[in-house]
Amino acid sequence: MREGTTVSSRVRRAYEEFLAGTTPADDSVRSLVRESWERSRRRGVDPEDVEPNPDDGPMSDGDFDAYRAGHRLASVRPLVQSLMLDDISGTGVVIAMTDNRGRLLWVEGDHTARDAAARINFVEGSVWSEDAVGTNAPGLALTVNRGVQIIGPEHFSGPVQNWNCAAAPVHDPTSGELLGVIDVTGGPAAAAPFALAAVRSVVAAVERELHSRAVDLASPATFATVGHRLTALRDGPAQWHDGAAPPRSLSPRHAEILLLLQSYPEGLGTEQLATMLSDEGLGAVTVRAEISRLRRDLGDVVASRPYRLTVDLGSDLDDLRQSIAAGDLTGAIRMLGRGGLLAESLAPGVVELLDELREDLRSRMFGTGDIAALSVWVASPHGRDDITAWNALAHRLPASHPQRAVAEGRVRLLDRRFGLRR
Repeated sequence: MREGTTVSSRVRRAYEEFLAGTTPADDSVRSLVRESWERSRRRGVDPEDVEPNPDDGPMSDGDFDAYRAGHRLASVRPLVQSLMLDDISGTGVVIAMTDNRGRLLWVEGDHTARDAAARINFVEGSVWSEDAVGTNAPGLALTVNRGVQIIGPEHFSGPVQNWNCAAAPVHDPTSGELLGVIDVTGGPAAAAPFALAAVRSVVAAVERELHSRAVDLASPATFATVGHRLTALRDGPAQWHDGAAPPRSLSPRHAEILLLLQSYPEGLGTEQLATMLSDEGLGAVTVRAEISRLRRDLGDVVASRPYRLTVDLGSDLDDLRQSIAAGDLTGAIRMLGRGGLLAESLAPGVVELLDELREDLRSRMFGTGDIAALSVWVASPHGRDDITAWNALAHRLPASHPQRAVAEGRVRLLDRRFGLRR
């Protein structure tokens, strides 16, 4: 804690020197921040004021509502909410999504956090570009086109210097066009070292979703090359995506069958599939009836003797496995979410799929010692009671880090609660 206070004091002195016309020492403030301060001053930003408005004036309420409803990011807002809102409740943090000029399209969080943000005019419709209010994470992320974190006195505007923020840009996955940024703004939670990693992982999920939607809107001929798609990790019913048609909700049993057949491309016999679907002696007749109903609903997508898929089927499980293999562990944890059908299913074969995914993720996480991933994991439904992960986090965080004491306390609590260590 003292180390953080020292850094903050050094940056504040550098800021005061900069406003007084003195060039701060090179080691007193990050070059990224100093360069942003210089651009802010050249632009004529008032360091004592924070009234972010665009050059062409504010939009009317009606124009703004229509503008953001038609924005490309409107379609992925529910995804951002599902990935972030639960985690920030009560932390004094808000989530913001902007357009590519820094206009805040949505600011979300609990009432207390949003009311506090409103006092610095961090509200929907205002513009937080670097040109408008000086150094801040959303504006700087747009300027340098990469993820950034701005802590307290690194902000150019004095009224904002009690705040912290982390933001990363969102791009169109096909054209590369800059669409806007996703940002977290608030108190200590937004200053945590894993805050920016968490934002980046959400951006990665958003860009994957945008890519998926682009595929869904492709022509049938194009989609035939790409194949069909199953989404099973989402909250709510699993969905079947087939060409340009709207997604279709699946029954849990049909989704389980598709997941198992995708995982065993060599095929499964009737008895094998029955065992994987139920440990209560599911009969062969019942399995055949379910396959028949699945074919009636989706077409001739399953062959017999053995049962196997006749179509190229992608899934969000594939995406999750690829994220783990690529080392995007925070993205994989966010993508796993609560687990969707995998967490709700009692089918032994599907339960095994979830166990394998979680173990692959944990093994990679422990092997790399990824602090950001460990922090996101223990905050997830799957890692909340994972004493091994809490212990690893406690050992990897610096002794002065405030979250280390929290991790050590959680290890003691889990030890008492479950008797996991002797």
